[in-house]
Amino acid sequence: MIATTRNLEALTYYATPGPFTDLSAHSAIVRELPEPLPELCRVVPGLIVHPFLAHLYGLEPQRLRQDDLQIRSASEILDRVLAVDPRSLSEPRPPERRFVGNCRHFTVLLCALLRARGLPARARCGFGAYFAPPRFEDHWVCEVWDESRGAWRLVDAQLDAVQREALGIAFDPLDVPRTQFLVAGDAWQRCRSGRADPQDFGILDLRGLWFVRGNVVRDLAARAKRELLPWDGWGLMLERDRQSDAAELALLDRVAEVTQAGDERHAEVMTLHDSEPGLRVPRVIVSFGPGGDAKIDLGPGVAD
Repeated sequence: MIATTRNLEALTYYATPGPFTDLSAHSAIVRELPEPLPELCRVVPGLIVHPFLAHLYGLEPQRLRQDDLQIRSASEILDRVLAVDPRSLSEPRPPERRFVGNCRHFTVLLCALLRARGLPARARCGFGAYFAPPRFEDHWVCEVWDESRGAWRLVDAQLDAVQREALGIAFDPLDVPRTQFLVAGDAWQRCRSGRADPQDFGILDLRGLWFVRGNVVRDLAARAKRELLPWDGWGLMLERDRQSDAAELALLDRVAEVTQAGDERHAEVMTLHDSEPGLRVPRVIVSFGPGGDAKIDLGPGVAD
């Protein structure tokens, strides 16, 4: 599908920043970075280290700065990066001087850098098949518009050479196969149809259809440029043990469908997020983070 009037609205929307991807405060240093996507995908992992994979870089996870993980905006990620090491962002930091972030932080930073250049990009929440097969682990990647193909492709900015070797990654992280990363809606449909076991989806001991449900809501929010943390909760996510009734299942089935559909249904994606109280990101959410549950005021810019 080439860029047409049917999907131009979506491409224009995703080429501009949202509340968590606005890098205007760092516009000068962002302009200094290389333009090509492969170069940006070398920059991002040189700034961030994942706590679950810190041992691959000779680090002890328990000695990392855990408060970095609570940062939501790409601008604040760069604030922290530059506070620790003020050199050009194109200079890879030693692992011990990198921002401590998870897959969502890698994804949101790449997404922000692309949007700062006016390039359509969006964060996708779902499950990766390449961390602990045959299970599908909670994961985020960036979806980037490929003008030459006239299609979106998945890009995993987290997978540097160290991780690719350790995980035995054979595919190109700049073009992740959709069998290797399932957007949340795809995972939901597989579980609902009986083609997949919900217990294969999640992270650590947190698994099941309730987890997939949460990622369906998070992915919809990300499509509305509200890229929340993996442990942020609101609406349908607030009661883990609650069973979805028929009406809620039908709503989630619809979300799963439209978030995998073409950009001609972009308006439907936005309407679903904005009109459904159980789906829309409110100003105050609950963070079920490592430090305990806490209510977080996201501010008026997120809830608008």
